[in-house]
Amino acid sequence: DVQLQASGGGLVQAGGSLRLSCVASEFTFDNFTFDDYAIGWFRQAPGKEREGVSCISSSDGSADYADSVKGRFTISSDNAKNTVYLQMNNLKPEDTAVYYCAAERDRLVGGCYADEYNFWGQGTLVTVSS
Repeated sequence: DVQLQASGGGLVQAGGSLRLSCVASEFTFDNFTFDDYAIGWFRQAPGKEREGVSCISSSDGSADYADSVKGRFTISSDNAKNTVYLQMNNLKPEDTAVYYCAAERDRLVGGCYADEYNFWGQGTLVTVSS
């Protein structure tokens, strides 16, 4: 199964920026390549349900964003490095959460829903102070 490792979280003041990285490995054991997957970033804040932040198709680069982050966050894929990034700008305190990256074998239908993703990384904590 594909293995995912998220990194790049930390403490930042409101208005600041962070760049999260998600590195995928071992996916070839499933006889797939990196561009066969969709990769998503999901977050879970204390007391709240996990929500989709942004998801991307590694094959064509199409992406979806939550309304709350559109215009501030940008997802991108570097297929040569088997890595997906989430550039987060103009961070707000309400962005504070554990951020997880996840993968699914790309169905090419779009959307960004946690229950559609079956491979998950460990998560990285983002804390935004006011």
